[in-house]
Amino acid sequence: MSKLDVLTPQNSQLIFIDHQPQMAFGVQSIDRQTLKNNTVALAKAGKIFDIPTIITTVETESFSGHTYPELLDVQPQAPLLERTSMNSWDDQKVRDALAKGAAEGRRKIVVSGLWTEVCNITFALSCMKDTDYEIYMVADASGGTSEDAHRYAMDRMVQAGVVPVTWQQVLLEWQRDWARKETYDDVIALVQEHSGAYGMGVDYAYTLVHKAPARTKHKGETQDPIAAE
Repeated sequence: MSKLDVLTPQNSQLIFIDHQPQMAFGVQSIDRQTLKNNTVALAKAGKIFDIPTIITTVETESFSGHTYPELLDVQPQAPLLERTSMNSWDDQKVRDALAKGAAEGRRKIVVSGLWTEVCNITFALSCMKDTDYEIYMVADASGGTSEDAHRYAMDRMVQAGVVPVTWQQVLLEWQRDWARKETYDDVIALVQEHSGAYGMGVDYAYTLVHKAPARTKHKGETQDPIAAE
């Protein structure tokens, strides 16, 4: 497998690292609501394309708190792999779960986690040192304790061979071709809900250009304009 091979639903697996409230409290590199939006969107993308998904947590009861409910709602069957180490690669359960996917040809590991400069980077470097897995770090579904912390951690990972991506890039790379109708509607619905201006543009094109019905039907009356006297 090569980094020149694009991400596909067949060669990818997903890991979410420490999306827990105490970790999110310290994030300063990205708006935290945007971070949650992007993380949940990535999880939904994984569900659309049936990507094997791991959620790993650190010190849930004693420090970090429970994984975002919105993330668990998307992936209720994903195993929650609890750790003590800040480095997920130090936990055998994480290694075994990723190895299971890799044995199926899923050697491209898509990563979203907190914090970029600690839990993400140590996992990425250690995993790459010990295996031939490729790491795709979802920059906008990860966060650091400052803009510098996030940026320099991303720079260091890129220097080591990690591939930086964004959640929407991953979604559209998995879709690849709009002729793939089996996932088309779900991808469009995800874009409309989570992709900001792009999703608004899709709504506009569907309703104003192609005359499709609005996604939400207004139940009240629409009153015509009346000029004030």
